[in-house]
Amino acid sequence: MNIDLQLYWRLFLRRLPVMLVFIVLGAAAGVVAALRMPETYSTSARLLVEAPQIPDSMVSSMVQTDAVEQLDIIEQRLMTRANMIDIANRFKVFPNIRQMEPDEVVAAMRSGTRIRRSAGRNQATLMTISFSSEYPQVAANVVNEYVTLVLQTNAEFRKSRAENTLQFFEQEVDRLGQELDRQSAAIASFKSQNAEALPDDQTYRMGRQNLLQERLAGLLRDLKAGQSQRADVVRIFEATGRVQQGAVPVRRSPEEERLNAARAELDNAKAIYSETSPRVVSLQAIVDRLEKVVAAQQEDGTGTAEAGDVSPEQAMLDATLSEIDSRLKTLQEEIDGTNSELDQLQKAISQSAANGIQLAALERDYEIIQTRYNAAVSNLNQARMSERIESTSKGQRISVIENASVPQLPSGPGRTKVMALGGGAGLGLAGAYFVLLELLNRTIRSPAELRNRFNITPITTIPYMKPPKDRTTRRQRRARAASSAAAAQQVPSDGVMPG
Repeated sequence: MNIDLQLYWRLFLRRLPVMLVFIVLGAAAGVVAALRMPETYSTSARLLVEAPQIPDSMVSSMVQTDAVEQLDIIEQRLMTRANMIDIANRFKVFPNIRQMEPDEVVAAMRSGTRIRRSAGRNQATLMTISFSSEYPQVAANVVNEYVTLVLQTNAEFRKSRAENTLQFFEQEVDRLGQELDRQSAAIASFKSQNAEALPDDQTYRMGRQNLLQERLAGLLRDLKAGQSQRADVVRIFEATGRVQQGAVPVRRSPEEERLNAARAELDNAKAIYSETSPRVVSLQAIVDRLEKVVAAQQEDGTGTAEAGDVSPEQAMLDATLSEIDSRLKTLQEEIDGTNSELDQLQKAISQSAANGIQLAALERDYEIIQTRYNAAVSNLNQARMSERIESTSKGQRISVIENASVPQLPSGPGRTKVMALGGGAGLGLAGAYFVLLELLNRTIRSPAELRNRFNITPITTIPYMKPPKDRTTRRQRRARAASSAAAAQQVPSDGVMPG
């Protein structure tokens, strides 16, 4: 695309007067605006985020908030709509505040407020708050109020977090304590309901089962021997008519021997176990039963037969058989008692495995709750220390490095910048005027525009000639016509120029 620079230069010179008018108007408007803008005063205050006074290695605060994040939270709470309107009304920041809408007040306050933060690695975290106003005292009052709100918000923020953390762990300790109590009650109830089949006494039950099985085998042997002895006594009496001397040897009965053995075993068990131990209770029951049996045997042995009823041989047979039957009855009772105890032991041994699983689950839950309870108590103690640190302002805090002072010199407006902006606006309007005329003008004014518009290459172009103010002579008109005819004759019939 070819651009006719000479054409545009001529157009620029032709339109320059109007463009200068736009530039002058823009510059004049900038000067007037700069002179009419009121003076503004700006002041600022600087704040510092201090590290905790008590090292974290000694007591760690529960309020673990990064300094930059904390300043972001404080800034958002500071710039709320309610704070902006309250400060503007309290200090009468704007002269016509009564006629302003709340949205206008909030927008103006936020426009005049500047908050800057600086932080970095191995650098202090700083916050600078500034405010611009037409009145120096108002600017200082607003900034100092901002600082007060920042300090108050920071203290309330950290204290409320510490108190909420403390309240949470207090509730957690109470809840876990109640769970521990319920779990302890469940374990105690389970042990009470299954006292005969607890896994703790499984070793004793297994040993007791082996002992009873050996005792049962001995009782069965004694019972069989007693039955054989009774049959022998009857057979001898039927064959000889008398009882064999020495058939009933003078000695202590098996019940008395077992009673002495049971008493010795009970004494040994009492020396090892408590009075409420299942083993001691079981042995005491055996001793009591054997004492009753021995006492009954002694009472039976003291009775005398009526004289003259039977012969001495028959009386001896009856006494011998009575003693043997009594001993056999006692052996049978011992066997039945041993079998019953063995059945109970076998049932307890079978139930002990299932009870052990349930008891282990209950105790495992208890240990889990106990671990959580211990952790909650530790956190509760730490939360109490943290709350104490925050209430006494010994943790991380924001301090004022420099308060806002009443400014003595105006900080604005930048009149030079306003004037420069006015001149730039006029220049922009002049350029827009030039471009707009070019966009609206669709006439062809140069050979380049002709080629671009119709995509042809003209042989020659005849410029536009304005008619003269006075009448032209006939000779001049003839000369122009002749030159035009001569130019037309040079064009071939097919429209192509000769080589």
